[in-house]
Amino acid sequence: MKILRITLILVLLLAFSTCKEKEKDSLANLNSIEKIRKRGKLIAVMDYNSTNYFIYRGEPMGYQYELLQLLAEHLGVKLEVKVDNDVDENFKMLEEGKCDIIGINLTVTKERSKVIDFTYPHSQTHQVLVQRKPDNWKSLSENQLDAILLRNQLDLAGKVVYVQKGTSYEQRMRNLSDEIGDHITIIDKSDKEVEELIELVATGEIDYTVADENVALVNQIYYPNLDVKTAISFPQNLAWGVRKGDGILKNEINLWLKEFKKTTQYALIYNKYFKNPRSIKIVESDFYAINSGKVSGYDEYIKKYSQDINWDWRLLASLIYQESRFKPNVKSWAGAYGLMQLMPTTARRFGVNKSSSPEKQIKAGVEFIKWLDKRFEKRGITDEQEKIKFILASYNVGLGHILDARRLAEKEGKDPDKWENNVDEFIIKKSHPKYYKDPVVKYGYCRGSETYNYVIEILDRYEHYKNIIPET
Repeated sequence: MKILRITLILVLLLAFSTCKEKEKDSLANLNSIEKIRKRGKLIAVMDYNSTNYFIYRGEPMGYQYELLQLLAEHLGVKLEVKVDNDVDENFKMLEEGKCDIIGINLTVTKERSKVIDFTYPHSQTHQVLVQRKPDNWKSLSENQLDAILLRNQLDLAGKVVYVQKGTSYEQRMRNLSDEIGDHITIIDKSDKEVEELIELVATGEIDYTVADENVALVNQIYYPNLDVKTAISFPQNLAWGVRKGDGILKNEINLWLKEFKKTTQYALIYNKYFKNPRSIKIVESDFYAINSGKVSGYDEYIKKYSQDINWDWRLLASLIYQESRFKPNVKSWAGAYGLMQLMPTTARRFGVNKSSSPEKQIKAGVEFIKWLDKRFEKRGITDEQEKIKFILASYNVGLGHILDARRLAEKEGKDPDKWENNVDEFIIKKSHPKYYKDPVVKYGYCRGSETYNYVIEILDRYEHYKNIIPET
């Protein structure tokens, strides 16, 4: 009997191992697009700066970000953004399979083509010298400025130029040093991104750097004492990068991008970030997160009261953005009002009304979150990440509907203590009579798809905040 039991266990282990191997083989046999669709997301590594990817008034924006969102939509998946402003690290992440695409302004070069495949170009530009105008530049004519500033590439002989390490700017300056037959001192900085170097030129800490013209022009709006007229390269294609030999993903992107670039939508996106004079308002705004580290005018209170619930303040900020777009006087069709969009009954319970200050509104909202936290703690949900999802869902639709969804999940053999792929399925189903009329349901119908999306949107935005905004 004992031998039979051992034999049975060995057979089961072998069967389990075989299933796992088949699953691995199945995944290995999928092409890159099939893998992306199976996981449900396109993973892009990006850099954050004033044009590609940034947070403005609480919302992720950027030229590359918008294009990649649309590409992900075309593929039928979500976009996941990883941030690293080190170009060499971007290449490493792609090679190691940590991302599907390098979604930055990659200059197409022969050297880079040896290690990655470039997509169809998403834009074109040329490199320019970024230099500082003299202090009295406003009183000088164009000809006088031209006489003072470097206008010929030969004039760079003997000069010191700072560039971001691993970029095409570094390579171009080394080539230019050879071409002019004289020495240019090139300082490559691994700890500085191109826009940081541009700022150092503007503030007088360094004299020269190199940037793509479109990026330089945007930064010149913010730093009018900069000159970016001196070209140091021919026009160059800018593209995304995919793994070497990944022809399936590359071809799919190329087919989509070639057609998309012909559309008005593409022109609007490009013009919004590179030709719209209103971009100065974004860069100068107190809520342009790259410069200010701020999401809103209420960050001080959000940081203060988030400690009461042991939340990352950026998560609470994402919830507040979802509720009110940081507008303290907004009122919903249902009667909820203020930054935290508390319903009148809930607001009274936690001591606020329509005339309460933004600080008191945030404090009351946090007290409500604390109350929800205790309700789920009592029901055995102790995993903090899971509990956050249940709290967010309850904040949106009410505790009763979420408890209904938990009961439905348990009845159908799902885990009532897990949100994703468990309880979230049943909050959606609560809009169908079969489910909201079930005997375990106490609170009836609800439009659960809204709550489902609410949780996803807050957590997605939180990831963007973590990418760009400091924790403290």
